[in-house]
Amino acid sequence: MPRSNIKGQDFTDDPPWGTMDSEPEQSPPRGGTDETQNIQQLGTPDVPSVSSDVHCLSIIGQVEGHMVLPSQNKTTKYEHVIPQLVAVEQNSDIRGLLILLNTVGGDVEAGLAISEMIAGISKPTVSVVLGGGHSIGIPIAVAADVSYIAPSATMTIHPIRLSGQVLGVPQTYEYLDKMQDRVVQFVVSHSGIDGKEYRRLMFRTGQLARDIGTILVGNDAVQERLIDRVGGIGQAVDHLYDMMNSINNPHQPPPEQPVGPNQGPGPPLQPGRGGS
Repeated sequence: MPRSNIKGQDFTDDPPWGTMDSEPEQSPPRGGTDETQNIQQLGTPDVPSVSSDVHCLSIIGQVEGHMVLPSQNKTTKYEHVIPQLVAVEQNSDIRGLLILLNTVGGDVEAGLAISEMIAGISKPTVSVVLGGGHSIGIPIAVAADVSYIAPSATMTIHPIRLSGQVLGVPQTYEYLDKMQDRVVQFVVSHSGIDGKEYRRLMFRTGQLARDIGTILVGNDAVQERLIDRVGGIGQAVDHLYDMMNSINNPHQPPPEQPVGPNQGPGPPLQPGRGGS
């Protein structure tokens, strides 16, 4: 029976908190909507998406090795990169790899591992140095089939260093020398620079205030035959698609490559995206 309160309002016999048959209210997702998450993470509500046969690999910050770096450091973890490269090699839907670099360097062995993985991929690869490709970032950049560098980007060539406890014994120097030989041999075998010239740039004095080495800016890296061309993302993607299309069409000649340090950025390439 309905009953009335002192203000004359009718109530049913059901408890004020409802019955077991009532549907619970739907709470909003903990992370918010996709649009909200995009604004929080990327600063924009709309993130462009495209279905592509090119995989983009970013090498940013510091290449992290066997030791975890502090949380405030931007890092590239090799245990994240290596499975991606294996997937690129195995996935038949991916026809090419684009590597974007803006790195200060990092762990030598981790960088060499990534470099060897890129060099061993059977599909076309193109790298672009944006901002900086310093130290161990150099082998990663030259490991691709074709390498580009932005006009304002820089690359620092310097001797390797040891961190942590160092023993003052001859074996320490021998270990450093062998590790340095590994880096030099990889760079020389995957670029046009001579080994003696690369070592000369590595041990050069007078350019860096508190270190020895050489800073190459944009076209300087091309003049030294360390990088193939000066260019940006557009030229790199066009060149990658030209290489991919030449594989599908064997009668199509491959893109022209620079033949010497005086060639500079090389002749303009014809766009070849998405065609065969």
